[in-house]
Amino acid sequence: MTDVSADRVAASESPTHGISFGEAFRVWLKIALLSFGGPAGQIAVMHRILVEEKNWISESRFLHALNYCMLLPGPEAQQLATYIGWLLHRTVGGIVAGCLFILPGVVSIMALSYIYAAYGNVGFVEALFYGLKAAVLAIVIQAVVRVGKRALRNNVMRALAATAFFAIFFFNVPFPLIILAAGLIGYLGARAGRPEFAAGGGHGGSKSTAVVDSMMGDELPDHVRPSVGRALRVSAVWLLLWLVPVFTLLAVYGEANVFSQIAVFFSKMAMVTFGGAYAVLAYVAQQAVEHYHWVQPREMLDGLGMAETTPGPLVMVLQFVGFIAAFRDPGSLSPMVAGTLGGLLATWVTFTPCFLWIFLGAPFIEVMKGNKALAGALSAITAAVVGVILNLSIWFAIHTVFREVLPIRSFGLSFEMPVFTSVDPAALILSLAAATAIFRFNIGMLTVLGGACVAGLLLRAAGAI
Repeated sequence: MTDVSADRVAASESPTHGISFGEAFRVWLKIALLSFGGPAGQIAVMHRILVEEKNWISESRFLHALNYCMLLPGPEAQQLATYIGWLLHRTVGGIVAGCLFILPGVVSIMALSYIYAAYGNVGFVEALFYGLKAAVLAIVIQAVVRVGKRALRNNVMRALAATAFFAIFFFNVPFPLIILAAGLIGYLGARAGRPEFAAGGGHGGSKSTAVVDSMMGDELPDHVRPSVGRALRVSAVWLLLWLVPVFTLLAVYGEANVFSQIAVFFSKMAMVTFGGAYAVLAYVAQQAVEHYHWVQPREMLDGLGMAETTPGPLVMVLQFVGFIAAFRDPGSLSPMVAGTLGGLLATWVTFTPCFLWIFLGAPFIEVMKGNKALAGALSAITAAVVGVILNLSIWFAIHTVFREVLPIRSFGLSFEMPVFTSVDPAALILSLAAATAIFRFNIGMLTVLGGACVAGLLLRAAGAI
């Protein structure tokens, strides 16, 4: 029996941790439907639901998994969902969590791509999510505060977080360099016996041990224990799923065909774009606009607006790019059919490698969790990640509250400064109202998101946006 078949049987049985596959399915679907606001917002939603509300995974293990996902190419939030789904219900659980995470985005972006291709704008849909973005901003800030309180346990960790923030926000230092530097500092600090780099044991809230951590116990479950044989099988399966469609298109249609170009380009992107969604978007925007001429700069921004205002990873904008590329070069197909296939192809070659990275590497990452030197490295990386999430949060805040930004490129600085005269009063008021509801009155996330949606619709009806 293959690993996937065995996992399917195991997932259908009653798991030892007591979380049924059906319950997990419903929770992953809920997370997927609430996954607005880019990586920071999505990580915030997962942290709130899985760590604080459900107590399925402890703070330390959540951050341990997040640290690994932040080191990988591609969308870290989707990979984090896959990782935790795999911990709970083996390979099938990881596939379901990862696929559900992107499913609302696939459907939403495809529908908006149809509208965009037919009518040239999606203004009403963007207005529909206007209020939602403001509420997500408050949720993102809450995540930074909560994760920061637990991860930044001493002045050394706080200094690492601050340094990471300033390096990436003001100087555009490459994300992998920040993570490698933090990891090296933590590794050396732990090897030297410095107590600042000792791993924390924080758990979500004041609850008892999280269910995933209880499941690990003294002996790792079979699917978490790494082996060379399993690693080879996992690699073979996911490499075939990823690359067979690519080589088939190249063999049948040649390199000049738009579908072959989509398959090759987004496959390359899946391997080389480290640093999360924003690094991916910068790379794609440059290549899709300047090299392939698939979309115009304005259209790339429109696609990014769709991805920002719909559930799912920000890199779902790649589906829009693939759709428009094939729509404009359909060959013998109708433009809409070609666009649909182009969008789905871009999505397939972008996200299939994500499952490979998790199912191949996660067992080795889990088995090394107790290593003190590695724990010190990951503790330092966690602190740096807090700074990076703060950077993403401020980026999201700037683009939510202000209509214009001014690029600053001088004296080594490289950042976007908001044009303060371009502040969007309605977005600012909605964001402050959502933050007050969450921080002051502790109102539930769903209530805040629902109220923000209603507010957005009312503002549009009143002509305020």
